[in-house]
Amino acid sequence: MLTRKQHELLCFINDRLNDTGVSPSFEEMKEALDLKSKSGVHRLISALEERHFIRRLPNRARALEILRLPDQIKAAGSEPAAKANVATPPSRIAPAAANDVLELPLHGRIAAGMPIEAMEGQNSLSVPAALLGPGEHYALEVSGDSMVEAGILDGDYALVRKAETARDGEIVVALIDDAEATLKYFRHEGSMIRLDPANRSYDPQRYRPGQVRIQGRLAGLLRRY
Repeated sequence: MLTRKQHELLCFINDRLNDTGVSPSFEEMKEALDLKSKSGVHRLISALEERHFIRRLPNRARALEILRLPDQIKAAGSEPAAKANVATPPSRIAPAAANDVLELPLHGRIAAGMPIEAMEGQNSLSVPAALLGPGEHYALEVSGDSMVEAGILDGDYALVRKAETARDGEIVVALIDDAEATLKYFRHEGSMIRLDPANRSYDPQRYRPGQVRIQGRLAGLLRRY
């Protein structure tokens, strides 16, 4: 059973998702419920999460998804508006918030040349959601020019979908000897793994399978001017 404030907040989020497709900000929730601070909103959100009415979408700023609605909210839709104590939402559950920007973890720099250290530090990078598909992603700043013929330039941001396997011909983040990472085309060559550049000035790199661990597959590219 929900408290009155939990009930009001769930209705407010549901109405906003139905109207705009974007969940309200914590400031908007605070004002709508006449709360004194955002900490009260955090407590209500956590309580609704624990009761499996909502969930927070990972790597998305201010994104919430309605998982279910209480029976009394659904029933309110069939009552006359004058008798209903809450806003009347549609009977269907609102879709996930269509936020257009994601915050991806930004893990250092990766070589598009000879391998250099990567996965260091953890900042974040704002990325248009349209550039990404399903799955968990992270970003790496590209260093070097060995992938220029694939359109990947020094200073670009590689958007990487986490994965531990790859097919021949895919561009991957490969971790070499658990120490250095590089961005290359992945291919099998007999009993070896071959990492191919996209620049005729560079030679392919060959490693034993035990030396190479796939850390992800290239999902997109972001360039700042």
